[in-house]
Order: sequence, then structure tokens, then C-alpha cells
Amino acid sequence: MAGEQCCSNPPTLNPGAGIGHVEKFGGLHSYLTGSPQSNLAVLLISDVFGYEAPNLRNLADKIAADGYYVVVPDFFNGEPFDPQNTNRPFPEWIKDHGVGKGFEDAKPVVEALKSKGISAIGAVGFCWGAKVVVELAKPKLIQVAVLLHPSFVTVEDINAVDIPIGIRGAEKDQISPPEVIKKFEEVLSAKQQPEADVKVVPHVEHGWTVRYDTGDAEAVKAAGEAHQFVLEWFAKHLK
Repeated sequence: MAGEQCCSNPPTLNPGAGIGHVEKFGGLHSYLTGSPQSNLAVLLISDVFGYEAPNLRNLADKIAADGYYVVVPDFFNGEPFDPQNTNRPFPEWIKDHGVGKGFEDAKPVVEALKSKGISAIGAVGFCWGAKVVVELAKPKLIQVAVLLHPSFVTVEDINAVDIPIGIRGAEKDQISPPEVIKKFEEVLSAKQQPEADVKVVPHVEHGWTVRYDTGDAEAVKAAGEAHQFVLEWFAKHLK
């Protein structure tokens, strides 16, 4: 469940973006922002373009401003997907950066947060990162989950999640199209899981929450509404 939309509209990466800083955390270089004294943490797991995307870091700072300690790890170890690198087409790149490896690499990050005295962890996954968040949610290594335009996530995955989960899909999405997102909603509803909020957002495309043009007012508005949902979901459930 990955395709052209996963790799389209790449951001201009900027290692200096954001008001936080980068250091090794849980074995991975990570963008850290927010108060390290907070007992609530949020883990942001990027799409294939990685943790240096400015829009992603800006969202991390926005979440941190609500009182959370936010960690954005570099799950690709300095090699985010580069559409311009013809020597590393996506099928080759993903062999070294699969979601299974992402899940294994996320475990030490979670442990590092717990060792700091963090009492509850929320996680947001974008595209590729959504599958990693689901894998963290299944064994309840995190307490709250948000999936934004997920890739690789199956109905079986969603059925195995038993923590508060919010999902936002795009109307114009070939990877997780509206009918798939609606199946996720049906599964969660059948489980009678009240702490679930699943919606398909009209008029937007896969990647709209982080790969948007900051000069496009409509795109900024749509992304901002998704970001607000993230903030409200954590305010309600991450305690």
C-alpha cells in the first residue's frame, strides 16, 4: 500500500528548521522540542522524507507549545528517500528502511522516554510512519495514537489496536483511499471502541498535513485543521 503519492511533492529539507535542537535520543538522531520536565511526551514518526522536513518540525513545535516533550527521530539514519537519486529508486530504498525496522528502532526511543520519567506517550504517524505507530499501539508501548494519511496500514492492524486512536485520511488518496479509511472506522465501531475518531477529509491529497505549500492559503488551512485535531486529541486522551 505504497505508491507514487508516497513519493510525490517532496519537501525541501532543512536540518536547522524549528526552535528545538538535534541530539542522539534512544540511539537515533532526533529533533527534540518542548520541556524535558514534562511527564507527557509525543513521538512524531515522519513520512519517507524524514525528520528534517520544516512543516513536520513546525508541527512538533506547535505540539510542544501545548506542554508536551516532543521527539522526532531520524528513522532513516541520514538517508531519507530522495526522488532525485536514480540509483536508489523507492523499491530499493524501502528494502533498507522498512516499517518493521522502524518499529524495532522506535522501541529504544520509547524506553528512553520512560527512563526520563515520562508517564504517557502519544504518537503521530504520517504515511510511512503511521504503520510504525500502529505497531507501537498494538502492544500498548504508547498510550494514544494518531494516523495521518496512513500507508501500509491494514484492517487487521486497526483491529489489533485497543488504545485511543484518531485517523484522518484524504479524499484524493490512492494509497489509503476513502473506502479503506471507512473500513477502519467500521472495524473500530464494531469493536465498540468509543475512543476512536476516523474521518476522510474532503478536497485534500495524500500527504496534505506535512507536504503542503506554505504559500497556498487553502493548503495551509487544511493542514492547520488536521494539526488542530492532533492537539485536541492529545488534550483529551494523553494524560
